[in-house]
Amino acid sequence: MKVMHLSDLHLGKIVLEQSMIDDQSHILKQILNIAKTKMVDIVLIAGDIYDKAVPSIEAIRLFSDFLVQLHNLNIKVLVISGNHDSKERLSFGNELFADNEVYIEGIFSGQLRKVSFSDFYGSFNIYMLPFVKPADVKKFYPDFQVDSYYDAVKSIIEHTDINKADRNIIMVHQFVTASGVDLIRSDSETISLGGIDNIDVSLFDDFDYVAMGHIHGAQKLVKDTIRYAGSPLKYSFSEVHQRKSVPIIEFKEKGNISIELVDLVPLHDMRVIKGPMEKLLDKEIINQGNVDDYIQAIITDPDYVMDAIGKLRRVYKNLLRLEYQNARTMMGECSKTKVSGDITKKSELDLFKEFYYYQNHVDLDGDRQTILMDIIRDVKERE
Repeated sequence: MKVMHLSDLHLGKIVLEQSMIDDQSHILKQILNIAKTKMVDIVLIAGDIYDKAVPSIEAIRLFSDFLVQLHNLNIKVLVISGNHDSKERLSFGNELFADNEVYIEGIFSGQLRKVSFSDFYGSFNIYMLPFVKPADVKKFYPDFQVDSYYDAVKSIIEHTDINKADRNIIMVHQFVTASGVDLIRSDSETISLGGIDNIDVSLFDDFDYVAMGHIHGAQKLVKDTIRYAGSPLKYSFSEVHQRKSVPIIEFKEKGNISIELVDLVPLHDMRVIKGPMEKLLDKEIINQGNVDDYIQAIITDPDYVMDAIGKLRRVYKNLLRLEYQNARTMMGECSKTKVSGDITKKSELDLFKEFYYYQNHVDLDGDRQTILMDIIRDVKERE
């Protein structure tokens, strides 16, 4: 049995005002080609199908077309909801979809759903755990203490009859962690602070493979068979160094599992370029990557560059973010200087000197003070 593990599609996502629909369409076509080439039997999508609870029409159409094409390839599809999805909307028509071997579990109904298949090696079970909060679970187990995310998932697992002799997979969209293991995380993820929603990986010891979603960086947790698939595209500049891939897992007899990571190539990569404006517009920097990539430019010139965005976009048409990083901004990160005292008792010159220092972290020199005094005097005379 060959299984493809996907998660965090975030269809309809907008990154810094840039719609990702075309990029997502491109990557889904690539995934379909991989599924066909690798002769995949089952595709698992571990949550966050959409980026918003109320997805755009374009996002819905894109996912619908993706499911249809997987079905046309005779590939079974299993989908769980993520924290970005509307559970109710994602669950619409799930019973009808199941007749065509598309299984959607958006809402936890009190029992962990199991979908079973069989092949030459015997039974093959996939357990579908949609994203849950303690309140979603507590009502089903009144005799259990369910105060945390850990308690919620623990209660679900303990109320599930698992035949350990079979090959068992669980699909999960939660913040699963392991003691002593640092996860690769990015700023495009929505994760509670303080670890209040984390779930220890030990809860899934009875499963042969744990197909996880929620973290955008593809990575294993403790061992190869406990894995975050990661998002198929980079959705923030904190992900520029991440390798986006899709895991293909082949299951033979119990305990015989092999995993292949197939790289994904985006329509537009996401890159950060840094340096003085002259360098950023130099052919040496320009030729280091595709000028159509999504770009964050960090300008290190000591002074403000007139029309920096216009100059850069003549070369990098998909410039999404522009920042300055120099002595002034570095000092600004370390200290915040505010105008102090009663401003009604200060002269225009004193107020501007404080403002100038706040903005530039250097004192207004004598020549500039003279010019400023002339301007103030001229304005007052006109009044």
